[in-house]
Amino acid sequence: MEVENPNPSADHQPQEEEEQPNSKKLKMSTTTSDDDENYDKAPAAADAEGTILPRKPRYKRRKIAIFFAYCGVGYQGMQKNPGAKTIEGDLEEALYHSGAVPEQDRGLPKRFDFARSARTDKGVSAVGQVVSGRFYVDPPGLIERLNSNLSPQIRIFGFKRVTGSFNAKKFCDRRRYVYLIPVFALDPSCHRDRESVLASVGSENELVKCLECSERGRKVFGVMGKRNLHSKSDSEAVSVDSSITLNTSSLLELENDEKIVVKTSENGNGNGDADDNKFNTEPVKDLGDGAAQSDKIEEDKVDRGDVDGNLKPEKRSEFSYGEQERERFNRILKFYEGTHNFHNFTTRTKAEDPSAKRFIISFNANTTINVEGIEFVKCEVIGQSFMLHQIRKLIGLAVAIMRNIAPESLIEAAFEQNVNINVPMAPEVGLYLDECFFSSYNKKWKDSHEELSMKAYAEEAEDFKMKYIYSHIASTEHKDGVVALWLHSLNYRNYSDLRGLNSGQSTETKCDEFVDNCQSTDVKHNEAVDTAE
Repeated sequence: MEVENPNPSADHQPQEEEEQPNSKKLKMSTTTSDDDENYDKAPAAADAEGTILPRKPRYKRRKIAIFFAYCGVGYQGMQKNPGAKTIEGDLEEALYHSGAVPEQDRGLPKRFDFARSARTDKGVSAVGQVVSGRFYVDPPGLIERLNSNLSPQIRIFGFKRVTGSFNAKKFCDRRRYVYLIPVFALDPSCHRDRESVLASVGSENELVKCLECSERGRKVFGVMGKRNLHSKSDSEAVSVDSSITLNTSSLLELENDEKIVVKTSENGNGNGDADDNKFNTEPVKDLGDGAAQSDKIEEDKVDRGDVDGNLKPEKRSEFSYGEQERERFNRILKFYEGTHNFHNFTTRTKAEDPSAKRFIISFNANTTINVEGIEFVKCEVIGQSFMLHQIRKLIGLAVAIMRNIAPESLIEAAFEQNVNINVPMAPEVGLYLDECFFSSYNKKWKDSHEELSMKAYAEEAEDFKMKYIYSHIASTEHKDGVVALWLHSLNYRNYSDLRGLNSGQSTETKCDEFVDNCQSTDVKHNEAVDTAE
């Protein structure tokens, strides 16, 4: 007699238990790396003869950190900016053409979780830049494909796998920047403004006129600073007899409304240091042509150095970056270390803004390097993060102090929240990002992930730095004299705040009062008779 099973589903229970592992495997398959996951799931295709063709490989995105370098010349900075040529814009296109970014994500960095460790300004280079994102790294050869789609001045060194939550910006603990400043920039007697040269005539510390760049080192309105200085009309312009063409529309108005007759010598040795390149000026008040002509004759004698019948010997600066200069420069840079309010060393950031407070770990200038005949001081600064133009302004004020144009006490005054100072900004050409550090990340994930550092790419990075970055810095100085021209602008007409704060002045006001704490003996500051440079 057949007994009816009171529970019909019991017979099928073992079968369901056997099928359960299969269902779990299907749920987990989306995170595994089985062979089936590496191929397209579309039905296999066949050719005309019926032969089944292999399926197209199907790759997965991986979270990686990419290490690369670039020379910033010709680019408007690192960050992508519509309508501008940027490093990030070129890199994104290279990622697309190399197969790391699909068509639907092209130009949409948020879709592949893109992040950068540092944002460099226009013209600034980098040796150890890092970006992160989710990219297709297969098939092998991604680095070669990227470099083939990039300009030679952008070089991809390699990439490393990182955790899914990694972000190149947020996980970067410190950043190291280097600024190469020519040694001659620290020489107080080199590339001085014309006012200082004129004021030193006849003194024991007589300066020489820089024929090559002093006439070109005039103030360009809207560039040098915040001051609103008015120019004279063409009818009141300064009369200049020189071998260099001047733009008289940019000359500054003299306080006593006097006209100036300037005579420069065309004899130069090409180095801008010869004593016979000095020029002399003399205020002329409504004098006749005969008197002016007589003054010109006297100026010719001064230019030739034959007032007493003898030619003046050529004066050369013997400045070198020795132990004493190194100690002084490092002492100046050390003022920047620690947490300070750097609102005077950036733009668009107010003193009350919490982001104006930054922490600098170290700042030193211990080594020099000779590139194409120019000796540079290597200034290294390490900090958590930096604001727009901050490092260039830090260098600018430090150089002004080294040249005895500003007192050291001005640095501490610039940190005050209620003090606004117009700080000079050094040219961008000498600045580059040297390395980004991920110390906390490396310590936390040292057992499961590769260390994020430039150690594996040190030799390749050094070659790129010497070939593209250092050579560009030196050649630009040889060709355009960028730093030399900038040095001519370091005067009190362009930066009156460099004179310092009066001891009796409230810090709530701007630093417009004159206090010469620099102990400079080669400049008479109150005898300015020509335009600022």
